[in-house]
Amino acid sequence: MDKTTTVKEALLLREDNEGVATLALNRPDKYNPLSSEMLTAMQHELDSIAVDPNVRVVVLTAEGKAFCAGHDFKEMRAHPEKDFYDALFQQCSRMMMSLIQLPQPVIAKINGIATAAGCQLVGVCDLAVAADTARFATSGVRFGLFCSTPSVSVSRNLSRKEAMEILLTGEFISAAEAERKGLINRAVPADELDAVVKEYTDAIVAKSAVAISMGKEMFYKQIEMGMREAYAYTGEVMARNMMADDAQEGFSAFLEKRQPVWKHK
Repeated sequence: MDKTTTVKEALLLREDNEGVATLALNRPDKYNPLSSEMLTAMQHELDSIAVDPNVRVVVLTAEGKAFCAGHDFKEMRAHPEKDFYDALFQQCSRMMMSLIQLPQPVIAKINGIATAAGCQLVGVCDLAVAADTARFATSGVRFGLFCSTPSVSVSRNLSRKEAMEILLTGEFISAAEAERKGLINRAVPADELDAVVKEYTDAIVAKSAVAISMGKEMFYKQIEMGMREAYAYTGEVMARNMMADDAQEGFSAFLEKRQPVWKHK
């Protein structure tokens, strides 16, 4: 953040603490929409985090009562040109892919509603924990715009029938239902949200960084493959992982009944 930019003015806040980088969308009065400026700010921070060895895990959250209301309708309505829409959706897709390709795991900490591209944002995060008062929807269809890009992550988290149900109706689902359908990992009381997310971040930071980064990359690659190809690929990844110092240290620690001391923290 530029020194001349105040916390109130910044679209995206970042705080680093003990290996955890927390990014907070900071347009609470507008329900934290993914405007082109917000996407630019997010891309900048993700690119920075990707090459930062001090960051072990990312928490993505938001200021105010909403997590993310999707794209900025006012911005979109002010630029009714296909070239603008093409550029905006390409920019958004690049940012979403950056979250998946980030070496560090990303945990969504959801404090309020997540709609349309905000729901998509939840779907691309590796883990997601929501306050039990949060709600989710792919609501574009209610305004004549089918949530096509959000459907990519939604359909990769939910079953086809469940994904089509929320995409076709645009209706909200509760945090409890989002947990049952697989969009989020856990729905918890709002006053327990920070503690539950910390359980996840503590568990990840305690692991080998090389194992976590290799494992995340492997997971998203193999899931798009056929089974035979996936087994060939994951076997090769495990062999490479075994050659890492941390894997050798982990096995030694297990056999010697002690805690491992990771080289790559």
